[in-house]
Amino acid sequence: MENRERIIVLGGDGFCGWPTSLRLSSEGYDVVIVDNLSRRKIDVELGCESLTPIKPLERRLRRWEELTGRHIDYRALNIADDYEALEQLIQEVRPKAIVHFAEQRAAPYSMKSPRHKRYTVDNNINGTHNVLCAIVESGLDVHLVHLGTMGVYGYGTAGMSIPEGYLTVKVDIDGDDREIEIPYPPHPGSIYHMTKTLDALLFYYYNKNDDIRITDLHQGVVWGTNTEETLMHADLINRFDWEGDYGTVLNRFLVQAAVGHPLTIYGSGGQTRAFIHIRDTVRCISLAIKHPPAKKQRVKIFNQATETHRVRDLADLVARLTGAEVRYYVNPRNEAWDNELVIHNEQFLDLGLNPITLSDGLLQEVIEIASRYADRVDQSKIIADSRWRADIPLDREGTAARREPVAA
Repeated sequence: MENRERIIVLGGDGFCGWPTSLRLSSEGYDVVIVDNLSRRKIDVELGCESLTPIKPLERRLRRWEELTGRHIDYRALNIADDYEALEQLIQEVRPKAIVHFAEQRAAPYSMKSPRHKRYTVDNNINGTHNVLCAIVESGLDVHLVHLGTMGVYGYGTAGMSIPEGYLTVKVDIDGDDREIEIPYPPHPGSIYHMTKTLDALLFYYYNKNDDIRITDLHQGVVWGTNTEETLMHADLINRFDWEGDYGTVLNRFLVQAAVGHPLTIYGSGGQTRAFIHIRDTVRCISLAIKHPPAKKQRVKIFNQATETHRVRDLADLVARLTGAEVRYYVNPRNEAWDNELVIHNEQFLDLGLNPITLSDGLLQEVIEIASRYADRVDQSKIIADSRWRADIPLDREGTAARREPVAA
């Protein structure tokens, strides 16, 4: 039997995990998906479903094997609760790498209620710590690749470009300035983002104490839905979140345009965010696996984003392409009205990433998907009821005029 390198993908049924699992399988890795299907259960809780009609995981996996001859194993496991089973799985599979997507990934969902806040913390922090602890106890040299978020940096206006994880600062030591490198100071903007900053502390400790090789990918907002692999058959189609809790901003705009709902800009629309296409996400994961940190090297951090855009500029672009109306709503988040964002992303570019941008034509592909499945959209779910504080009003009407901050 051919001896192939094995990869465990935690959260392999999700928006980023599924296309990544297929890409790694197509590259010749033996892939094991671990997932408790919590994201599908959250669809039931929220009373909505993926815009695209995603199939049950077992059917997806059967179709993939029929098309490619490549088997992907699946283990139903909650890594936040089932520590012993997780450790046994690592011992059994002896993976080259573990790719960790298995966290509650939506900031609005994490802010819906005390229950959602506590679930996000319990799930994300316990899951990450269990993975780290299990790797140590296995005694194996496993490379952990974690999908983080650009949101750990915050979206302030420090007047500087954001480095890839580490910041060079000068400190006064007995009257002499000395340069040192420190982790970039975190500035989380939600409970979800806070869990990612806590993940980073866990990584720092286990890397320092136990020499675990770790790559942390600070990813931007993902747009698009399909990759080369998910387009091979309708049974492989990727999920497409569109509602107010899980839908990412550009995908939400495109669905809103398709169903005749105004584009929902929260606040002034002056928020600048980093973006990446889902196809580049899977490419970056593959590159990270192929280029692990050396043993005893510090946590390797990439800024996994390819471009930055202001939210109202994205809305204007979609409005020009589709004729959609743009409306401004009270921002449910506690954040700056406007921010600049300049990021460094040289590491992936140096490894050969050729980024997909909004100008590359794939925006039209997403518009066509949104139009094709528009009948699956429940417009009452487009605006979420999540708010960052109880004193922030829930706005379902909006206004045609751009909102501006009120002078104190």
